[in-house]
Amino acid sequence: MKPQVIATTCLGLTLLTLNTGAESSWPRFRGATANGSVADDPRLPVRWSETENVLWKTEIRGLGWSSPVVTGNRVFLTGVYSEEDSANEQPKAGLYLGRGRQEIPKGTHHWLTYAVDLQTGKIAWQKEAHQGRPAVGRHPKNTYASETPATDGERLFVLFGDLGLYCYDLEGGLVWSNTIDPKQTLYDYGAAGSPIVHDGQVIVLYDNQETSYIASYDARTGTETWRQPREEKSTWATPFIWEHDQRTEIITSGKQRIRSYDLKGSVLWEMDGRMSNLIIPSPFASHGMLYVTSGYFADSHRPVYAIKPGANGDITLKEGETTNQFIAWYLPRGGPYNTSPLVHGDVYYTLLDRGMMSANDARTGEELYDRERFPVGASFTASPWAYNGRVFCLNEAGQTYVLTAGRKFNLEHTNDLDGLCLATPAIVDGKLLIRTATQLYCLTEMVR
Repeated sequence: MKPQVIATTCLGLTLLTLNTGAESSWPRFRGATANGSVADDPRLPVRWSETENVLWKTEIRGLGWSSPVVTGNRVFLTGVYSEEDSANEQPKAGLYLGRGRQEIPKGTHHWLTYAVDLQTGKIAWQKEAHQGRPAVGRHPKNTYASETPATDGERLFVLFGDLGLYCYDLEGGLVWSNTIDPKQTLYDYGAAGSPIVHDGQVIVLYDNQETSYIASYDARTGTETWRQPREEKSTWATPFIWEHDQRTEIITSGKQRIRSYDLKGSVLWEMDGRMSNLIIPSPFASHGMLYVTSGYFADSHRPVYAIKPGANGDITLKEGETTNQFIAWYLPRGGPYNTSPLVHGDVYYTLLDRGMMSANDARTGEELYDRERFPVGASFTASPWAYNGRVFCLNEAGQTYVLTAGRKFNLEHTNDLDGLCLATPAIVDGKLLIRTATQLYCLTEMVR
């Protein structure tokens, strides 16, 4: 098939659109693979700024660190605002080194879902799920809309973690909803793990300090199909659907146990990973292996595990072991705090919150480079992504550090946007979608 060229005028530039094998949807946090590495596409930008390679930007009312998700010509994201926002503590960059806030923020809050036109940036619709005072407090760096929606291409599933699960059709009609009984989280940090959808099931993980569980809901009706209690306290990682030749598994990370469930909620295998105190990075798979990690910066053990398919029962490493039948490799001090790692090509990249990057061989765990530093002061919450021979790292101040992909650390340049950035971007149809505290940017390669 010959490439098609479509010209669209924007900011005095011409948009070059090619028919490529690009991502056609971005259905969940970090995309369909939960990895963030996508096929090369000449339309995807390597450089951008407030004026360069900006197709559109749209103001989004309400704080939220939910990532955009995309299906068809619609971008979906969430936000929550208070009628007294000016009286409430606002998120800021950097480490807080403290507890959350038990006190409830002031004012009536509005829980909103937005649908944005992918081509123009115009808001197609917005729906309010709820208004009122929140039931629980939050960490000041968290929001009441930090969970990324999920879509199956027919419906949109929106989770507000201490409020409820909402299903909309793609035109904004409410199909069903299920309320969530809010629970206390560790230090009142709040919730953040996102829902996932697979084969007619919507999976929700709610690890908290009181009654943790994983549950499945029928995507069409919202009926709960199963629920399993979990011997876990608060976690914030999104589950992962691991499809391989032998079976399909639901993978969850936890401080007590890393677990695999079948599609009916029974445990297939588990392991004591001696995980970090705070479980935030989300599992994903590449090269036929599952990667699970955690890495609260103050912990001495910040593990990474590369796990082979086919396990059953307890696969915990014995004292002194670094591998076993199902654990291909293990790093005792390689885990990140907030960000999820990235595999691009044969390299496993770890972006550390305090401004450093490490790289290992994705197949063997061999160290390639360790804690190479970005400029002093850079802090990161958004997870890295990769395409076109580069790895991109978006810091909380809106700067994206562009690295040459490969086995050596090479910082090429930095791209700057205005605004606080904690949400992980989405990539679809030759477009990069970056969310700041107030704006949604659509970036694409423009030619003069």
